[in-house]
Amino acid sequence: MRLFRPCFLASFLYPEALFRIRRAEKQLCLTFDDGPNPESSPILLDIMNKYNVKAIFFCDGRAAEKYPDLVDLIKSKGHVIGNHGYSHFNGWRTPVKKYIADIDNAAKHTSSNLFRPPYGRLKLRQYLKLKLRYKIVFWDIMPFDFDKSFHAAEAYNILLRKIRPGSVIVLHDHPSSSLIPFLQHFIETSNHRGYKFVLP
Repeated sequence: MRLFRPCFLASFLYPEALFRIRRAEKQLCLTFDDGPNPESSPILLDIMNKYNVKAIFFCDGRAAEKYPDLVDLIKSKGHVIGNHGYSHFNGWRTPVKKYIADIDNAAKHTSSNLFRPPYGRLKLRQYLKLKLRYKIVFWDIMPFDFDKSFHAAEAYNILLRKIRPGSVIVLHDHPSSSLIPFLQHFIETSNHRGYKFVLP
């Protein structure tokens, strides 16, 4: 069973985290996890540059350390770099101290106060400590573009059906993601429906 939105209890467990932009206007926020990647990042940047769309790239600390020029390129195009942990730990399975140290290590390479928990899994104690120093960002829609068993057309249709004013959308900056064939169409269709893409 796939959950395209977080469990409704999550907003109560993590009240200061961002799931959705609280504005009445038809605005969407694009975010990309797991990059940067030399194959996918430049393609995503070219597509968004064509439409003057800005996004948040929640970078894996290992990839950011390996490809600092790509991190700089993303920033130079007006996008925001976020922290996605260094080792992509599952917060539910990782001790609090080890988990937070991993995030702080990633911050050396991502240089941001924005953090997205890998897998969206975060213990309450981890959240309580992290929210003192980071703005924690979850999402409103996940179309499973990373799932190889989920076709691009299915992911695209999920986005079109589920978007609503203020949606924070999580996609993936990776060559195996299904989003590259439909990202341009999604931006065009959303604009046609009156949506604008913004940073929170």
